Amino acid sequence: MTPGEFADHAGVSRETRKRLEQYWALVLEWQGKMSLVGPGTLEDPWRRHFLDSAQLGRLVPERAGCLVDLGTGAGFPGLVLAIMGMEDKKIPPIHLIESDQRKAGFLSTVIGAVGPTATVHVMRIEEASRNSDRFPASRVVVARALAPLDRLLDLAAPLLDSGSMGLFLKGRGIKDELTDARKRWKMIYREIASESDPSGVILAIEGLDRVGH
Repeated sequence: MTPGEFADHAGVSRETRKRLEQYWALVLEWQGKMSLVGPGTLEDPWRRHFLDSAQLGRLVPERAGCLVDLGTGAGFPGLVLAIMGMEDKKIPPIHLIESDQRKAGFLSTVIGAVGPTATVHVMRIEEASRNSDRFPASRVVVARALAPLDRLLDLAAPLLDSGSMGLFLKGRGIKDELTDARKRWKMIYREIASESDPSGVILAIEGLDRVGH
């Protein structure tokens, strides 16, 4: 997928596409210093990273007070959504949770160079969850390739209070992950086909609670 094909598919403007290209140039520049993305994804980044991230934008509810990206790493999906949000006012303020100081430095560099409104929190996800009141209510919590669903819900649950939503990018193992997770969690969920990966899904979760509560 080319940058132009991505822009057409995702429905972003030429200006947003240029900002995303600037972001990707910084990824490649820093990739030599640290492993930001898997080497196998470098051949098709506009599908594997940008479209994979951008597709979440259409699922963000208008009521959202903020978007929290857990373990954001190189900024996918949170930083892509923040850059899209420079023009798409439906996308709320973005909070990027990243415990690695060097990756957090990279994220700050991209924000400074490209200009999106996003806040980098250099902390572990557990710390962010313990301090959920620092993030505006009606949150959208996103995560990509972070942990199996049962563990991911442990991490995200304190942020997923009433009125909040989880949007989790998952792969072909989602059926088994849901089976395991439902042993400990009650939830209302939808499986939405991924636009970037024929075997992938976006899991949209609301009404999360522990079994027995």
